[in-house]
Amino acid sequence: MTLLITIFAAIIATACWYARAPKSKMRLDLLCWMYWGASLMWMVDLLAEYLEAGTEVFTPAPLDMLHDSYLGLSVVALGGVIWVVYLIVKDPRGVRSQVLAQQESAMHSDSAIEAKELAVSH
Repeated sequence: MTLLITIFAAIIATACWYARAPKSKMRLDLLCWMYWGASLMWMVDLLAEYLEAGTEVFTPAPLDMLHDSYLGLSVVALGGVIWVVYLIVKDPRGVRSQVLAQQESAMHSDSAIEAKELAVSH
């Protein structure tokens, strides 16, 4: 289940990246690489387990499938969190810079208004 979940996440991320690749600054390629890397890791894990246990690997217990599903969803969520943190830190569209500039200009205008009110009161 972990392998399937990460492969589906990789396919969806790749399709979104490919649809927006020439114009997007959102670095969906990083998300694709993370999910394809996780898929490759789970594929190697499956092959190693198959070599060790044989075909039992393909008939897991329901509880094992549930645990694998939670792990797969956790991996996809962690990849998303890492991608969002990267976007916040690198700020490819300049959103954080614009918000900080707006806040700074608002603080300057507030202090200018307070200075005028102080001058008028004296």
